[in-house]
Amino acid sequence: MTPSADLVVVGGGLAGCEAAWQAAERGLRVQLYEMRPARMTGAHQTDLLAELVCSNSLGSDLPNRAGGLLKQELEMLGSMLLQVARESSVPAGGALAVDRAAFAERATRRILGHSGIELIREEVKEIPLGPVVLASGPLTSPDLSESLARLTGAAHLYFYDAIATSVAAESINLEVVYEDSRRSLTSDYLNCPLDREQYYQFVAELGQADRIPLREFEEALRSGVRAGPAAYFEGCLPVEILAERGPDTLAFGPMRPVGLRDPHTGKRPFAVVQLRQEDSARTTYNLVGFQTNLMYPEQRRVFHLIPGLERAEFVRYGQMHRNTFVNSPRLLLPTLQSKIRPDLFLAGQITGVEGYMGNVATGLLAGWNAARVLRGCSPLELPPTSMLGALCRYITAAEEQRFQPMKANFGLLPPLERGPRGKLERGSALTARGLEHLRLYIQEQQGSTAIPGARPSAPE
Repeated sequence: MTPSADLVVVGGGLAGCEAAWQAAERGLRVQLYEMRPARMTGAHQTDLLAELVCSNSLGSDLPNRAGGLLKQELEMLGSMLLQVARESSVPAGGALAVDRAAFAERATRRILGHSGIELIREEVKEIPLGPVVLASGPLTSPDLSESLARLTGAAHLYFYDAIATSVAAESINLEVVYEDSRRSLTSDYLNCPLDREQYYQFVAELGQADRIPLREFEEALRSGVRAGPAAYFEGCLPVEILAERGPDTLAFGPMRPVGLRDPHTGKRPFAVVQLRQEDSARTTYNLVGFQTNLMYPEQRRVFHLIPGLERAEFVRYGQMHRNTFVNSPRLLLPTLQSKIRPDLFLAGQITGVEGYMGNVATGLLAGWNAARVLRGCSPLELPPTSMLGALCRYITAAEEQRFQPMKANFGLLPPLERGPRGKLERGSALTARGLEHLRLYIQEQQGSTAIPGARPSAPE
């Protein structure tokens, strides 16, 4: 294909939409390609841009958490999708969660309404010539994957990701389920309490339940790719895989009861299943941490054992799908440029960044840097003390043989020289340092290499 724009962005997910927006805001003519609805994936349900296919939570919004720091950086840098998320938010305690339909609809309208962006509903089977941001996501089509493999000469890595089950609010037994939040900030979660006997029965049935066979395209993994449990991403394990690690694993994981005293008994339950609202009208709730690949009838049978969900109506069943990412330490620079083709940028989950906001953040940086390179400026390499800078350094400097997807976390940042010992205090100090260093970096860049159309607050 021969593009008729300054920049081609492949993929209408979080990273692609943010990249297209940022580049267009800097005066570029952008063509954004999205293959849906002509070709759907195994996880998407609509043709909307920026559709969230897993949880509706965008992670912690607390200022002393890693996810909170990344969001503060994105606000400083003018992220379009973070603004859309704020406009579409639903209560979720200390997290930022969104009404997934409202979020995707707003994002789609923003992209369609930008005069500098042309949305093309067409599958891209070959990496285009000229400046490109490849943000095709973890469900990159086989043809485009083959094109990327031919370009890089490196084998892909794969892991399996899983989607959590959702239930209708009206089918939840509120005589059993109660509102509460572990951090006691608000009561934005519903909690299904289990006693010891109920918990171990649930774990036993979970271990015996039948699972969905992998799709044919998921089984056709390339030679040398890891198989079995090691192929899963540790941050998004199916609940049945967690249960295989020991009968108490769930009680110390997604079902931990800490801080969730049952008002019906006045005691802390042995285990708890939390439900988080998915829309502003509170019509749908998802089972937090309950990604699964059980057969649909088995999901009904096993999850109906959870107190309060005995007659739950399933709005969306959990499922597992293949996620694809490249060996970024071998292929990418911290600017998100390809080492072998400087006009090719990668962004989003295909780079090995995990989490919705990580996808948005890398899309933002890829869009900026593509615009800078096209204007003859050097691309930005953000400070390693910022969360986005640290994420980009991780995915491009990790050990190739052990490279795994990574979410934002304070462990990626350089340690404080004489930081506080307390976890929360240390998080606050890391956040303050990261924001200050990023602010100074922006000021240093401001006006030195101007890009037409850039926001005054953004590095130009």
